Amino acid sequence: MYCTEYRTPIVGTLTVTSDGRGVTGCWFDNDRHFGYGLEDATLERRDDVPALTQARAWLDRYFAGEKPDPRELPLIAHGTEFQLLVREALLAIPYGQTTTYGAIAKRLEAQTGRRQSPRAVGCAVGHNPLCVIVPCHRVVGANGSLTGFGGGIDRKVALLEHEGALRPEFKVPRRGTALEGIPNAALAFGARRA
Repeated sequence: MYCTEYRTPIVGTLTVTSDGRGVTGCWFDNDRHFGYGLEDATLERRDDVPALTQARAWLDRYFAGEKPDPRELPLIAHGTEFQLLVREALLAIPYGQTTTYGAIAKRLEAQTGRRQSPRAVGCAVGHNPLCVIVPCHRVVGANGSLTGFGGGIDRKVALLEHEGALRPEFKVPRRGTALEGIPNAALAFGARRA
């Protein structure tokens, strides 16, 4: 598995991974689920892998204020069937807009014919291995609460602000694990890097 680092102007460093065919992950350096889906992988720093070059160019455009489509990238699907359904719902959220966990649950109910829980959607969103690219930051609580963000609420706020999607009615929680993420998560995972 290959990786590169991407330094962003607003949310710090991202680690982007590839299996050589496509983009398999993108995490904040303090992501609570850093490396999710790569549990047995050893990462080799390779900035020249074509999928990673494409991802860096996509991120350049995104942070320059453009609205690149994540589907332009060769994204590799990892996760349970439910997580992949949620990922497709995340990809459908337009740049600069937000939705709720409940709205995604209703969309999946209509799609699958099975009852879906907003809490289960929240868990799947929280394990999104492609932060920024698959826009999990665009999902908020039904009451406008900015909860459940693995990279920390400050990063969620920064991304929503960058997209012009931060609304005055959004509420920043005062307690919980989503406030800061896990300091040095990338460094802890980095012990397995080649």
